[in-house]
Amino acid sequence: MKNAKNFKIEIIFSGFGGQGILFAGNLFALAGVLAGYHATFLPVYGPEMRGGTCNCTTIISQTEIASPVVKEPDVLVLLNLPSYLKFMSRLKKKGLALLNSDLIPEEVILKDDKLNQGKRILKIPMNSLSENIGYPQLANIVAVGALWATLKAFEKKYIEEALKKMLKGGKERFLAPNLEAFKAGVEFVVKKKTK
Repeated sequence: MKNAKNFKIEIIFSGFGGQGILFAGNLFALAGVLAGYHATFLPVYGPEMRGGTCNCTTIISQTEIASPVVKEPDVLVLLNLPSYLKFMSRLKKKGLALLNSDLIPEEVILKDDKLNQGKRILKIPMNSLSENIGYPQLANIVAVGALWATLKAFEKKYIEEALKKMLKGGKERFLAPNLEAFKAGVEFVVKKKTK
């Protein structure tokens, strides 16, 4: 994808408030900037953040970005069922959805078979993967790892650099767990592709 002419990708990240959705979207945008792309990050603040869905948009492009608003995303990163119900219908026809299979039941996805036709759906047990490495609060970074491994829009080192920049000022102790969670997401996608 990184060699595509006029490369531009519009992403919506969504989940419960407290799942680190804004951190994930900001991380991917910063990594895009470090890789030399134009990027925008637009967090959505409002009453829905109190226990409801929290979301943000990230756009990464080779050319300048006119607006950070995303109506029909190329990619959805959805960490919970309310996010799936809210955003899945907005995904472009041949878009990609990374779904947290721990919180989005298979029967709901199957029920929406007609809606999801032509869309690429990748089910990832984000919560389980983060729990397996001992960091249950890092399902968002597992999602970023899976997103990076699926798109490969830029080199992995830019995610690592972005994490280092975002986890400064007394937060350095969180770098190793975040890198481990990122790796878990990458490895899940790589294993899934080789099956």
